[in-house]
Amino acid sequence: MFLLNGSPLQVDVAFSYNGVSYPSNWLRLTTLAEKEAIGITEVPDPERYDDRFYWNFGLPKDLGDLKKSWSQQVDNMAYTMLLPSDWMVVRKAEAGTDIPADWVAYRAAVRTKAAEHKAALNAATTIEAFIAAATSLDWPKDPNAQI
Repeated sequence: MFLLNGSPLQVDVAFSYNGVSYPSNWLRLTTLAEKEAIGITEVPDPERYDDRFYWNFGLPKDLGDLKKSWSQQVDNMAYTMLLPSDWMVVRKAEAGTDIPADWVAYRAAVRTKAAEHKAALNAATTIEAFIAAATSLDWPKDPNAQI
């Protein structure tokens, strides 16, 4: 990142300084010595925070809002995972055809994982604990998944 008098300069954007207009490609085409000659310094880019959990420069998002949003995402994921096998449940209810045991186990595992994950999200009291819970979910594989 380039700074001029403490203000960031965007690459590929024209700028003016001390009555001189510089074209948009000037920062790309000049050497560091040429930049330094007019007072431009190069500094590392600021740390990029994970925008799933933070606003801008490290300000954490509201923990209550995150819990609600991520819990809804867990519910949506569980729904999406169970939906393809819902026809088996309907067939069992309507025709009495048994659901294969591996699918019964899978469906139960999805519901259990969803409940465990939501409990972990809701138990978090800090943003760090929430991030650990939110990024640690491992869903069960459906019986037809390739190994």
